[in-house]
Amino acid sequence: MTATPLKSETNTTSNLIDASTPASVNHNSFDHLIYVLRSNPVTLLAFAMFAFLLLCALFGPAIAPYDPLQTNAAIALQAPSWEHWFGTDNVGRDVFSRVIVATRLDLSISVAAVALSFVAGSVLGAIAGYWGGWLDIILNRFLDTIMAFPLFVLAMGIVAALGNTIENIIYATAIINMPFYARLVRAEVNIRRDAGFARAAKLAGNSDLRVLSMHIFPNALPPMMVQVSLNLGWAILNAAGLSFIGLGVRPPTPEWGIMVAEGANFIVSGEWWLAVFPGLWLMIAVFTFNLLGDGLRDIVDPRKRS
Repeated sequence: MTATPLKSETNTTSNLIDASTPASVNHNSFDHLIYVLRSNPVTLLAFAMFAFLLLCALFGPAIAPYDPLQTNAAIALQAPSWEHWFGTDNVGRDVFSRVIVATRLDLSISVAAVALSFVAGSVLGAIAGYWGGWLDIILNRFLDTIMAFPLFVLAMGIVAALGNTIENIIYATAIINMPFYARLVRAEVNIRRDAGFARAAKLAGNSDLRVLSMHIFPNALPPMMVQVSLNLGWAILNAAGLSFIGLGVRPPTPEWGIMVAEGANFIVSGEWWLAVFPGLWLMIAVFTFNLLGDGLRDIVDPRKRS
């Protein structure tokens, strides 16, 4: 008489255990990713464009048909052709090769700067939002001080004071982006610290640090993903802007901002390709990251997982 209920209970328990295994979780995450890409063609396009930029960054030197630093005065300022797709610059370097190779440097600066600002801003914002008090007051005054300056001007000052190296460009870009994450995380944590699921986690015996990191912070990730994608584009523009005014990467290193700055001097004389193609590549990168935001939000949002 009791054999059937026991079997049903056993099957139910087995199904629950199977559903919680790492393989099942990974499978569900992959299915959710495919669902997001299929339901949002714009996100699919953004990921395809990002994959293209990533391939250029990883395999740029192998893809480039010419040495980006090799000069040849005999072919200087040649217009775009089948031999030189983006033309050549004033010293005979292939513009296409330089644009492709520069992808690695610009993306590296952008990703490193955003990663630093994400980690630092998230930690500061989570601490201030969860515990509040004098920590919250100090953090807010610190963030207000940073945001009181025009952000690009602040980055210029930091790089000018520390020196225009790649590391200092990354630090300066991270500093001006950090307030966005700190304020966003502080607001999200402050809203959810007294929510029902947070109180239940505390009653279950979890420490404050575990409740904050495992239960509250994951719910703050969806809006942060939008901010990450926007900041990646801003970081590229910031690095290119610093190079454009002479405070960024030094020539002859291939970098989009330097190439636009050097090419701007030749637009009037008709050599438009020197500035247009690096500028177009820069625009594509920023546009790609701007499109990625909504897709990343949908992917990491726990409320949209089935």
